[in-house]
Parts: sequence; C-alpha cells; structure tokens
Amino acid sequence: MTPPLYIALRFLTHRKRALLLSLSGVVFGVAIFICTQAQTTGFSRYFIDSTIGSNGALVIKSRFRPRYEPLMVSAKSSKGTTVGRRLYFEGITNANEIMRVSRQFSNVVSCSPVLRGTVSARAGFENATVELYGIDPALHARTTDLLHQLIDGNFDDFRNNTSSIIIGSRLAELLQAGVGDTVQLLAPNGEYWRFTVAAIARAGIGSIDSTRVYSHARVAQALLQQPSGASMIIYKLRNPNRAPALASRFEALFQHNASSWQEREESTLQLFLTLRMSVAITVSLIILLAGFGIFNVLTMSVLAKIKEIAILRSMGYRRIDISSIFLWQGALIAAAGSLLGCLLGALMTWGVSHIPIRLRGLLYTNYFLVTWDWRHYVFATLLAILAVFIASYVPARRAAELPPVVTIRGSR
Repeated sequence: MTPPLYIALRFLTHRKRALLLSLSGVVFGVAIFICTQAQTTGFSRYFIDSTIGSNGALVIKSRFRPRYEPLMVSAKSSKGTTVGRRLYFEGITNANEIMRVSRQFSNVVSCSPVLRGTVSARAGFENATVELYGIDPALHARTTDLLHQLIDGNFDDFRNNTSSIIIGSRLAELLQAGVGDTVQLLAPNGEYWRFTVAAIARAGIGSIDSTRVYSHARVAQALLQQPSGASMIIYKLRNPNRAPALASRFEALFQHNASSWQEREESTLQLFLTLRMSVAITVSLIILLAGFGIFNVLTMSVLAKIKEIAILRSMGYRRIDISSIFLWQGALIAAAGSLLGCLLGALMTWGVSHIPIRLRGLLYTNYFLVTWDWRHYVFATLLAILAVFIASYVPARRAAELPPVVTIRGSR
C-alpha cells in the first residue's frame, strides 16, 4: 500500500459518520439508476420483441413504379422544395419470386406472405372491426412467434382445417368467443362466412390482441375478393438491428416498398427513449447531490488536517502527493459506493420484477418488466466515478496549495 493511500484511509476513518453519509449517497444513487434503467429498458424490450414477433423485423408491401428522373416533373411542396412522387400499386403479384431471392441474403432467417384486409366480425350478439391476416400456417409459424403466443387451443387444429381461425385474446373477450365457438366474418359482397375458433393468441400488445384474426391465405383471398395472393411479406432476421439497411437494399432490388421495424414503430420507440432519458437525468441528480456531500466532507477534512498537511509537506511530500491523498479518498468512496450500489441495484431490480401489476393497455403484463443489462451497471459506475472525481478535485487542489511554513506557524 502506497503512503498516500494509507494516509487517505486514516483520514477517512477519522470521520466515520461523514464517510457513511457520503457513501450512502453514492450507493443509493447507483442502485436507483440501475433499477430504473432496468425497468424502462424492460418495457421497451418487451414491446420490441412483441412487435417483431407478431409483425416481423422487416415488411415488403406495395409495388411502386420506378422513377425516371430525366422525364419527371416534380411537384412542389408548400415550402417551395421539389418533391419526387412515387406511384404505388397495392398488393404483391410475384411474392414467391421475391421470397426465393430474398432467402439468399444471410440476414434472412425466414419469410412469410400475408394477405391483409379489414372486415367485420360477429359472434353471438357482439360485433367488432378486425384485421384479417391470411397466412400460410407453416411459413408464418417459422417467421413469427405465433406458436409461442397461443394461450388456448391447438395450432394443428388451425393448420389442418381451412375453415378455422386464430383470434387475439382481447378480441376473444370482446366477442365472448372461446375455442370451438363460431365467429362470422363479413365479406365485401355482404355475405357472412362462418369460421371455428381453433386457438386464441396473445401477442402482448393491445392493438394486436384486440383486432388480429388469422385465417388460411386461400380462404382470406376468396373472402376479401383480392386478385393478388399477398398484401405484404414479413421477414424474420438474424440481426433485427440491421433491418433498415436491408430494407433499403430490398427496395432497390424488388421495386417494392420495404420498411423496417424501427421505421414502423418510430413514434413508440421515441416515447420509450424519452422516458429512459428523463428517468436517467432525474436519478443522476441523486448522484450529483452525493457529490456535493463528498465535496463538503473533503473540504472539512482539509480544514481539519491543516497541521498534518503542513507536517507532511515539511517531511518532503510534494504537492502532487498531498493532492493524491484526497483524490484517493474520493476514489475509495467511489469504488466502495459503486460496488455496493451495483449489488443493491441488482437486488432492487430482482425485487421490482416480482411486484404484481395488471397492465392491459399498450402492453400486456402481470409483473414489472425488467432487463438485466451489464451496460446499466457500467454507466452507473462511470457516472458515480465522474461525480466523485469532480467533487474531490477542488479540495485536493486546495490541500496541495497550502504553504507548509505559514501553515505550521499559524497552527501553533
């Protein structure tokens, strides 16, 4: 142990009460930062996983006419800037060919064509407007989390029976329909088609669970009277974070509109990001206040140890040695506070994850959602180290600048 470190330990233990107050501020600041970030990230990650598992990491839909820039006359926007228009055509006519080519990309795990349409559903005396998804059962099961989302019924009953459907959990509650019950869907020509509920799915997102109905693609095509076999193609990717780059390549290659999950859920992701930043800033104030406490403790320590500092200087200790004594005190507080804060933060995160709640709005959950991420602990530790270093620097510099001769004379 170096002499400055040994002296720093002696100075710290001399004022135990002040040390404990400073240390507790760092501990609780780090712990609360970790716990709150785990919660906000947990809800955000749950939403992202649910939307990717239900709607895919990337979606290809409407075909568009290629732009011939030399021949086009661009329209002007209200701000006077030119806007290139793109003409879209609904539906995908060559879905099988697009899927065959796109499967050759290394990031593509699987893909599934979907025929989507809005219809009216009726069961008993209840009615609802629903979003019908005509799917290939085998492809859709490989591309999405539909198999894991089933809370009642059997997927094989749906796959083997073209007159069966899978409905969302909240829609089932609205229609008061269970597995084996009959649900009628209204076709555009005014005829009701009868289907048997084979299973009930819960995606965990209210907008999906309250409107989604799955049927076989051929049946949906006949019911919706659509000439094209698919409205869109959804993709499962090995790395969903690279979805925007792949969407740009697919647009150029297939001449179809391609959108990533980041673009599709941009507004909700911004909401979660804003919430995380707001919570982080608020909790950081706790660590900042702990830094002020450490500043006061070290400043009082300098004033109380003027005679000892002068003696050390007269013994040959340099200014940098005196400064390092008080910086070591801050470092010890930061290290101990961060370690204990990380342990307390992990314990608080575990405890919060077992608190029962009942959310049935945007998300579906019965407990607080948390994410165990090592980066939360690193950021909290770095924040504590930075705050303590700033709080320790001024007292350490002041102690180093004390003149030894004048100090000894004034202390007699």
